[in-house]
Amino acid sequence: MSERSHKGPTRRAVISGYGASVPEKILTNDDLSKMVDTSDEWITTRTGIKRRHIASDEETTATLSTEAAKKALEKAGIGGEELELIIVGTITPEMVFPSTACFVQKALGASDAWAFDLAAACSGFLYGLGIAQQYIESGTINKALIIGAETLSKITNWKERTSCVLFGDGAGAVVLEGREESRGILYSKMHSGSEGLELLQCKAYGSRHPVSRPLENPDMVYMWLNGRAVFQQATRWIIESVEECMRECKLEVDDVALVIPHQMNSRIILSVAKRMQFSDEQIFVNIAEYGNTSAASIPIAFDEAMESGRLKKGDIVIFVSFGAGFTWGANVIKV
Repeated sequence: MSERSHKGPTRRAVISGYGASVPEKILTNDDLSKMVDTSDEWITTRTGIKRRHIASDEETTATLSTEAAKKALEKAGIGGEELELIIVGTITPEMVFPSTACFVQKALGASDAWAFDLAAACSGFLYGLGIAQQYIESGTINKALIIGAETLSKITNWKERTSCVLFGDGAGAVVLEGREESRGILYSKMHSGSEGLELLQCKAYGSRHPVSRPLENPDMVYMWLNGRAVFQQATRWIIESVEECMRECKLEVDDVALVIPHQMNSRIILSVAKRMQFSDEQIFVNIAEYGNTSAASIPIAFDEAMESGRLKKGDIVIFVSFGAGFTWGANVIKV
């Protein structure tokens, strides 16, 4: 790997801890075949998904976030009272307000932190990393907790077979600390484009469709997506995001130990890998176990990659995501 064309910061946001939490309840493809007109073969062929974890009535976005956060804090060797910033990327918050991050703050005893939610759909965790990176590199803060968490099952239409097979629940978290090191977040770049407003959405309830007015279609409370159109856009922007990262960081394919993409569809992931000439060993895929967990998918995958030894200290990993909006982006991290 050659040096970047411009000087990077001497102070970097280093991942010092990580953790994940998923519900115990599992919904298999065979289970779904008893609920809607589908089959294990149909789902696996089109998505790569075999199972997904589903939150119980007692499990919420905040409880899953808190469990993941506690694991990340333990690995980092710090207490919640040391945190200065908490960001939760989610589109299924604990409630309209207060933010899920404030519930996590209370659970962790992080009284000195400021906390907020970030709604960037599947890109929420990456957006959060990019924001915290700036505060840490500038010296404004030293310790931050970034979480991606979703309970998508709670806004899934379980009668709509093309979408209900896709989604699952879970949370992942990382602790970022400011350190004078060569490792850490090396580069972040985020994008959005309004061309996707009508292709992936959950319309109610918001100011356009308030609770005070009857819905013209009761299914507006559920997620809806145009799978084909999203597939086409996702492949394009994921490839361009990774190419941008490699260009800006002067990286060759062999310099990258692992690419962890948002787990939206195994066909998209494999298409990207092939077109960019990454080997199977360089692409992390765990969608078969969890389905699409939106903002939670990358931190859950990162936790698995670290725990399984797929990543080790000093390795270069690229996170890349694409979600509703559209939103997309990537982070380059030296672990």
